Amino acid sequence: MMEIDGSQKSGSGTILRLSVALAGILGEPLHIYNIRKKRSQPGLRPQHLEALITAAKLCNADIRGASLGSQEIWFEPHEIKGGEISAEIGTAGSIPMLIMTVLPLCASAKQPVDLHILKGGTDVRHSPTINYLRHIFLQVLSRMGLRASIQVHRYGYYPKGMGEVTLKVEPCRELSPIRLEEFGKIRETGGISVCTFLADRRVAERQAREAERIIGALGYRPEIEVVNDFSNPLQKGSSLVLWAETDSGVLLGGDAIGEMGKPSEAVARESVGNLLEEVQAEATVDMHLADMLVPYTALAKGESVYLTRTVTDHLESNIWLSTTILGIESHVEKNGQLYRVLTK
Repeated sequence: MMEIDGSQKSGSGTILRLSVALAGILGEPLHIYNIRKKRSQPGLRPQHLEALITAAKLCNADIRGASLGSQEIWFEPHEIKGGEISAEIGTAGSIPMLIMTVLPLCASAKQPVDLHILKGGTDVRHSPTINYLRHIFLQVLSRMGLRASIQVHRYGYYPKGMGEVTLKVEPCRELSPIRLEEFGKIRETGGISVCTFLADRRVAERQAREAERIIGALGYRPEIEVVNDFSNPLQKGSSLVLWAETDSGVLLGGDAIGEMGKPSEAVARESVGNLLEEVQAEATVDMHLADMLVPYTALAKGESVYLTRTVTDHLESNIWLSTTILGIESHVEKNGQLYRVLTK
């Protein structure tokens, strides 16, 4: 049985998410304790609990200790069959984080997975937005051979959530490595600006226009899609995701969410700032994608390498877990002003 101390490294939910995914893929029982020990509210929160239950559904696992606030669980996986599965968070807990938990399992399933996720947050704090996953994360994974898509039925924001999406994943028998060592030249910039029940205030348009103004002043011409959404009358909100693609295959992203009292233009400046930090550093993956890719490069056949501008707690945690559980070689080394992440 794999024994994982959840208080190690970041001490966050990322240790639970990745441990469960890798245990399911390996078909090995897992005991994880001190779950989210370093957080102000330790133990399983609603989004972590539902992610755990959904992972168990995918791989027909037996679980013990799966309750709100629990800091210790036992997870005994069996065959990952796939098929149609549903999940319901019940709060504004992050749908993207649930997806990141189960996506490696979905890729290893015997048949395609159709996962319907209800009553959660698509665009909330401390999480990538749902459109970041759609337009950046899944796009990069497609280059590794993973075919997955996300359909948004209803956007969900803090505090009520009520978002709804469907994740569809094709089984991937073998992931290909990815090598992104050259930044290249930017050939395209774009984005998607969304507001829900805020069309009368032109929130999505204002976010997009401000982003276009700032990026345009640097000589680029971003194409930003404006979406005036009416899917969720219970919770107004907005988000903006921007990206830049280079001629060497680099795809960088930056996102931001709207909040009460936060002007649309401030959302735009935040998202642009996040993207420009990556572009100006000439990283080949952005700081969030750097840790999100680790499970896939660890499972791929062959050597993967990419450059990131900073080493986050989540990146350190994912490398530590992947090397501990899978026995692969992965390390980070300084490369000029960047950090080179190598996995083989």
